[in-house]
Amino acid sequence: MDIEERYALVMRNVEELITESELRELLATKEHPTAYIGFEPSGLVHMGWALVAGKIRDLVNAGFKVTIFWADWHAYINDKLGGDLENIRTCARYMEDCFIALGVPKDGVEFRYASDVLSEIEYWEKVIKVAKVTSLSRVKRAMTIMGRSEDEAEVDSSKLFYPILQATDIFSMDVDLAYAGIDQRRAHMLARDAAEKLKWRKPIAIHTPLLPGLAGGNRMDPTASKMSKSDPNRNINIHDTPEDIKKKMKKAFCPPEKEEEDTNPVLMIAKYIIFPTLGRMDINRPEKYGGPVSYDSYEALTNDYFTQVDGKALLSPMDLKDGVADGMNRCLEPVARYFEEHPENYNAMQDVLRKLGKL
Repeated sequence: MDIEERYALVMRNVEELITESELRELLATKEHPTAYIGFEPSGLVHMGWALVAGKIRDLVNAGFKVTIFWADWHAYINDKLGGDLENIRTCARYMEDCFIALGVPKDGVEFRYASDVLSEIEYWEKVIKVAKVTSLSRVKRAMTIMGRSEDEAEVDSSKLFYPILQATDIFSMDVDLAYAGIDQRRAHMLARDAAEKLKWRKPIAIHTPLLPGLAGGNRMDPTASKMSKSDPNRNINIHDTPEDIKKKMKKAFCPPEKEEEDTNPVLMIAKYIIFPTLGRMDINRPEKYGGPVSYDSYEALTNDYFTQVDGKALLSPMDLKDGVADGMNRCLEPVARYFEEHPENYNAMQDVLRKLGKL
């Protein structure tokens, strides 16, 4: 695979790259560069993870050695799962299963816990050095990465550690590239700024979009409207049955206007999950509405969806929703099979959520 092919894989479905010249130089000089993505273990997994799993596969196929980092102490700071570290680690074991079920190659990634690096004195030396070159106001602005406001640090000062820890994670593992959703860009920019001041190697950063919740996105604040595990009515859980998915899709926001394309969760699921996973989308439409139709690209799908003839769209919102529901169910068939064969960690996670009154 040449550099351009590797570059195209890394960039597929990426919303932001920092920076192109650095990435091209990395691919030209390293056959197997390193990348990482971090997660707070905090609950059941939704469809947005299928987008992330696809990007991790892209990185592995482009030759990267990828670390999936379970930020257990970070989740503790952020009060996840009752602030109980054992609950958080139970969730991490379940989430590891989710990634494997979603097609992440187990032999192409390494799973690590924050606990593994926080026990090293060298880590805390780096924490202090990053903090020394980062202003308090910069840290507070970065607290949005954990879904918190600046004021919350007035009650719990541990939350001020979070952005510094997230930046230090990158340096402690010495990764070439940091990957996350666009909502985490402030942590990566903080890390790059600290690296420049400390004369350390700056991490390349790539950010994928946030999958909007089923009620629709908000382009002014995509973080507030993203698909979230905390709101079962706004998300599709990867454990949802085909019937659940069809029911939820019927209620999903799906306007036929081109200007609403990036806030349309139905189209975004097709773009970022179905086409990258299946390579096509089939819509089993009744004959009286034009009969079955298949699309081999997202562009072909949206061309029909946004085109009207005699005042009628070539593809109706209801037909689109049905096709996306069927496509999602096909994408999730391996997930259902995996958890039928390996139910232990999923069952343990459900027990945690029941204990906390969240299931």
